[in-house]
Amino acid sequence: MAENTAKANVVVDNAKASWSDLWTKEDYWAIWLGALLLIVGCMIFLPRPPAGMGEVFDKSNAIMQAEAERAPIKTVTWYQAQDAKEKIKASGEPYAKALSKWLTKPKGWSDNPLDSVMLTQAQADAKNAKAMPKYEEAKQKAAAALEAALAAESLAAGAGFQDEALNLAAEEKIDAWRKARNAEGKAKSKTEGKAYNMIPSLLALMVGLGLFFSIGIKAMGKDTVGFLKGFVVVFALATLAFLLGEQSTMKHYGVGDAVWAIFIGMLIANTIGTPKWVKPALEVEFFIKTGLVLLGAEVLFNKIIAIGVPGIFVAWVVTPIVLICTFIFGQKVLKIPSKTLNIVISADMSVCGTSAAIATAAACRAKKEELTMAIGLSLVFTAIMMIVMPMFIKATGMPYILGGAWMGGTIDATGAVAAAGAFLSEKALYVAATIKMIQNVLIGVTAFGVAVYWCTRVECEGGRTVGVGEIWNRFPKFVLGFLAASIAFSWIYASMGEDAGFTVIDQGILRVFTGSFRGWFFCLSFAAIGLATNFRELRHYFKGGKPLILYVCGQTFNLILTLLMAYIMFYKVFPEITAQI
Repeated sequence: MAENTAKANVVVDNAKASWSDLWTKEDYWAIWLGALLLIVGCMIFLPRPPAGMGEVFDKSNAIMQAEAERAPIKTVTWYQAQDAKEKIKASGEPYAKALSKWLTKPKGWSDNPLDSVMLTQAQADAKNAKAMPKYEEAKQKAAAALEAALAAESLAAGAGFQDEALNLAAEEKIDAWRKARNAEGKAKSKTEGKAYNMIPSLLALMVGLGLFFSIGIKAMGKDTVGFLKGFVVVFALATLAFLLGEQSTMKHYGVGDAVWAIFIGMLIANTIGTPKWVKPALEVEFFIKTGLVLLGAEVLFNKIIAIGVPGIFVAWVVTPIVLICTFIFGQKVLKIPSKTLNIVISADMSVCGTSAAIATAAACRAKKEELTMAIGLSLVFTAIMMIVMPMFIKATGMPYILGGAWMGGTIDATGAVAAAGAFLSEKALYVAATIKMIQNVLIGVTAFGVAVYWCTRVECEGGRTVGVGEIWNRFPKFVLGFLAASIAFSWIYASMGEDAGFTVIDQGILRVFTGSFRGWFFCLSFAAIGLATNFRELRHYFKGGKPLILYVCGQTFNLILTLLMAYIMFYKVFPEITAQI
């Protein structure tokens, strides 16, 4: 009887602990804060769609349908109708522009770093005038490309679109026009600059984000005042990282805010040392977990379905094979002593970089230094791959759809994937970004799989048994927020329809509101990682260069297998899907 009572008391205590976790644990607060931002974003944007949106969509869709029935290729008129739809964006509404002003990061600059945060009207006018010749040149090239595209399309139409050679030539000319048009748009934007002073908005954002995260810090019983004091330094470092990442040369070579935040943070930590009063604000996982909940809203099921089975095979079949093989290679061949370091690097390299590394590290309870090393390797190779891969694809004459699928499945960061795809073509960008989005779904699957494996195989050595409860405790709960956000926004997007969803959700809630917050949260995390990293603590992990060897070998295997799978799926098994992209 006494024994049964004791067991009952244990159950009650565990239940109370589970309920209290909802308000005292970091993972849950990442969910609550992320959900709060998503809800606020919906309340702001959903009731305020752009005026006349439906009429433009109806007219453009009628034109696109007629063109699709007339020709087996996407014609100039088809693209012009699509462009008319895409001009209708929630981000262009006055309230969205006002909101964006207070959430923005430092702007691009070339010579004077102050241009990133402050510009007078005279300076803006001078920059506009300086950019005008390039805009005129780009405008002329776009006009010439349009003329060439129309001529090539006319030849294909003259043959009733029955000549494959003429159809292909028309598609190539139309694609060249699209690239020239995009270049014209970018050049034009540089002639429309206005005066700005971002210092007030940055100060307001610093205060706002500090108070925002302090809600969770207070609830978790941590030093709220100490957090707010240290947060000033973390935010300042993140701002500096954004500023340096926006420098034109750095931006061209892919040296973005993440690299700068970690580098400067490490430089401070390993020279003068991170001040003790800053350390309460080094909430690395809290920042990035909240950002990952927001990222979930960007993983939309309709986009996963749009790319079809080929993309799913590239993302969901190759990724787990590479992850498992890399882990086994590290243990059996390289004999890396730390299994947690091995699995975190494997997940970082095979799934989607930093996001997967954070989730995997939480699942296997890796050390902070191990997570830092994995993220550092990922950032270095991401910067290299986003430049080298498009150059290689162009040099070898690889089809751009194949190249986009290859990059989407291998380059770690979503932003880097989009940038690399844009170097090739719109189709390459679309395929690359969509496959990366499909791959992002595996963040939760990977975290769960690692939690189960660690509890049932790794930590049961020596006769120790680990139950279901420990698996649940080990599973990173913020992943549930990631998945919930994905499901909720996929449903909202589908209920609104493709066009309205793109206009209000893609180009409104996600781009202006939650996407801006996510960018800041990630950069705050990278700054905190740098400030918390001491090279002396990392030194023994580099012994023999095994982590670097593991990453290089794993990524090489990933590149080969992904390219092979993409070729088979897109060009051998499902060529009809590829033809429709």
